[in-house]
Amino acid sequence: MAERWPARAGFGGGGPMKCTLIIPAWTPEDIFPTGTAASQINYWQPLGTLYVAASLLGAGHEVEFLDGSFLTRDELLRRVGKSKPDFVGLYSTTFGWPEALRTAAGVKALDRRIWTCVGGPYPTAAQEQCLEDGRGDIDAVVVGEGEATIVELLNKLGAEKDLTGVPGLIFRERGRIVHNPPRPLADDLDNLRFPARQLLAGKGRYIPAPGTYRRKPVAAVLTSRGCSRRCIFCFQMDKDRKSGAGGVRFRSIENVIEEIELCVREGYREIKFIDDSFAADYDRTLRLSQEIKRRRLGIVWFASACANQVDKPLLLAMKQAGCWAILIGGESGVQRNLNTIRKGATLDQIRDAVRAAKEVGLRVSVPFIFGIPRETFEDAMRTIDFAIELDPDLANFHALTPFPGTPLHDRAEEYGAVSDDLRDFTYQGAAFVPRSMTRDEILRARQLAFQRFYSRPLFLAHRLATIRSWQDCKTAVMGLRSLLWLRADRTLFQEKAAAPGAPAEDRSA
Repeated sequence: MAERWPARAGFGGGGPMKCTLIIPAWTPEDIFPTGTAASQINYWQPLGTLYVAASLLGAGHEVEFLDGSFLTRDELLRRVGKSKPDFVGLYSTTFGWPEALRTAAGVKALDRRIWTCVGGPYPTAAQEQCLEDGRGDIDAVVVGEGEATIVELLNKLGAEKDLTGVPGLIFRERGRIVHNPPRPLADDLDNLRFPARQLLAGKGRYIPAPGTYRRKPVAAVLTSRGCSRRCIFCFQMDKDRKSGAGGVRFRSIENVIEEIELCVREGYREIKFIDDSFAADYDRTLRLSQEIKRRRLGIVWFASACANQVDKPLLLAMKQAGCWAILIGGESGVQRNLNTIRKGATLDQIRDAVRAAKEVGLRVSVPFIFGIPRETFEDAMRTIDFAIELDPDLANFHALTPFPGTPLHDRAEEYGAVSDDLRDFTYQGAAFVPRSMTRDEILRARQLAFQRFYSRPLFLAHRLATIRSWQDCKTAVMGLRSLLWLRADRTLFQEKAAAPGAPAEDRSA
């Protein structure tokens, strides 16, 4: 290893290394139709990367974080060239993988001695394929949770020790790929350092989609990892649900409160809990809500929950603790389709949860999906009717996406056709088309859903009546503009959906 990196200060010296962690560049127009991007765009604090950064800082390494949400690829590479790191870690989703490859190539073009590593949902699912795709520009893949793996990796690199045996690491050595055993998931989340939010360049930039936050700045917080449910479209590292309580690992309430208090001291005014299901443990959620209320932390918050995990008493306790809005998964208005995706909830449970949330005074957001295996266009129209019946404050209508590592992706060919272009793997493009529908039907259903739901006179009147601030006014204006685009351009969503099976085209700048 000394021959590969002969002049790097960190390599071989055993001391701290200079690390740069990168989210590759992307723009809203890469994901959303141009006409509706303003009302859909959202920027989340990248907690996975910030947790890794915190572990590196705790181990004594120097860490820089560069977020391509706000920087072009050229700007990212210019900063890498200026800082001259020993190590570059790239985070990647499925959609972002082509850009991650280009960024890794750019880093190596600056200096072949920089050690490059990738992690995130797509590398965890694709594993060795990432090294094959990288063609020498990627030295290693971190599979699964990266906090411990990345620290052990850098310790080995710094001491010029063999990387064989580092759990959770796949790496290239002398032209061959070495696949180490997986690393067990962290069993005590309280031992993890809080995300290194201090590395963010301006916390006010990270805001959820319009209408889904009330105060800025907003901090994203995870109180648990994993999910006990088995929806076919959900990526989970613990596929067998052997960790924690049926696949969910919980942080202690005391640990969560400590992080919230830190966020308050740092100036955050709202918390976005991004657990897969905030109410996975009913009693714990009740106790956490009561503790937030007791501490008088002065924050408002937003959370997501499954319909069959909440009731009116719990929702009222959340409301009294500062929760102002909740996302409740709807997915489909046809029970057969809910059964197909293994939702684990009934239409009546969804109705009851939405009704209870409204009765206690919470704003309610409900997402729906089209393109479920064996779903028909008529089913899609029933889903739109169901969304209108529920009448949430916000509704979103996505295309079912077969992300690598999900049960849907593993069996996609049984159900339909899958796009060959990873850049279609967002909730906007029709990356998957079941045999029971056509691509055009999925896109048409999405557009009709947005039109019908948001064009209702009663809905528009209600939105006008709930405007209480300049932010509410801006959100309403952006929504109106999107609605006008939806009505004026019948092919608005076509630009974001390549035909499954079609060859990928080069859309790089």
